[in-house]
Amino acid sequence: MTTLDGRPHTAVLVIDVQNEVMDGAHDRDGVIANIRSVVGKARAQGVPVVWVQHSDDELKRGSEGWQYVPELVREAGEALVHKEYGDSFEETDLEAVLAERGVGRLVVTGAQTDFCVRSTLHGALVRGYDVTLVADAHSTKDLSRYGAPTPDKVIAHTNLYWRFQKAPGRRGGTVDTTDVTFAPGAAG
Repeated sequence: MTTLDGRPHTAVLVIDVQNEVMDGAHDRDGVIANIRSVVGKARAQGVPVVWVQHSDDELKRGSEGWQYVPELVREAGEALVHKEYGDSFEETDLEAVLAERGVGRLVVTGAQTDFCVRSTLHGALVRGYDVTLVADAHSTKDLSRYGAPTPDKVIAHTNLYWRFQKAPGRRGGTVDTTDVTFAPGAAG
């Protein structure tokens, strides 16, 4: 259903699964295992995997905390997009990377749920993409001391509202890792 003409393909986005971002993240190991499973499934089916890596004043490019977690390894030929804002499209080459691959649908994984994942979900939808969030392959840290809900509630709420997102000619949706598919027009 994407509104992007001539873009029938799907890609997996792996957003900010970096050492510092995942340090203390809710169900860190389970989420990383699920992301690894989605990435493996994509690779086996020839679906592009696009890695997104954040840097800012606190997360210095090149630092140990900035590196991707050791459990996830980008393969040669897989795109890497560097960003400095929550939305992975803002001032990056992500749109060009996806256009080059004919991608109109994204399957999204990563961190943090309530920041970069959520910003990218909305950024993709308003740009014309269909966007599926892998419900058990994103996480966040506990920010309840700042008034946020606990991580399990942030994740559950994001999954709830994204399941029903839609806009003219495009849609959101959620799926569990075991049910991810990459077929054009697929919900999962």
